[in-house]
Amino acid sequence: MSKRVTFQQSRRPSMSRASGAVVAAGLGASMVFGAGAAFASGTTDTAALAGAVTAADSVAQQATAQGKAAAAAKADKAEKAAAGKKAAAEKKAAAKKKAASWEAPVDKYVLSATYGTGGARWASKHSGQDFAVPIGTKVEAAHSGRVVKAGPNGAGDGPAYGNAVVIKHANGKYSQYAHLSKIGVNVGDRVKTGEKIALSGNTGNSSGPHLHFEIRTSPNYGSAINPVSYLKAEHVHI
Repeated sequence: MSKRVTFQQSRRPSMSRASGAVVAAGLGASMVFGAGAAFASGTTDTAALAGAVTAADSVAQQATAQGKAAAAAKADKAEKAAAGKKAAAEKKAAAKKKAASWEAPVDKYVLSATYGTGGARWASKHSGQDFAVPIGTKVEAAHSGRVVKAGPNGAGDGPAYGNAVVIKHANGKYSQYAHLSKIGVNVGDRVKTGEKIALSGNTGNSSGPHLHFEIRTSPNYGSAINPVSYLKAEHVHI
């Protein structure tokens, strides 16, 4: 009897230890599983955070790029506007300078008879400078002013001049254009430097197509001065 009791008592601790081992094992597994789940959860949160940071950086970069593009476009627009204003100002200044300056009465020419030349074609010496040009060449006002003579018969200075125009200038000088094929202005018209006033021709006492050009101190024949020297003094070299 006593031996049996002893045997049972000796087995109880063993079962208790086995149960404890099982519980411990279960607890350990649970702890391991929980740790793994926690690790997995932490990994997921970190990835999501990293993705959010990357997306925020991308948005910020796009905003920066768009801001730079907008600033560049604004600067380009301002630069173009400034360039436009500068070009307009330069054009206005050039027009003003041209209005205040003198020029040759034709663009392309060959100089022929000069001022003061003697010969049978003139009653005295040649009173102007001749520009040999084809009939129909554009004749321009050598300087701004007001037309005081225009018409045939030298515009009143005699048939030798053919069709002619005389312009009065603000400095008291007059320019005369003769042997014209066509007159494009009328007495009283105001013209600017370089403005078309007539077409060259071969009218009047002319030996061939050319423009006869004079600078005068009055509107009438007999008051001419050397036109080449005068234009040179006005910085026009022909």
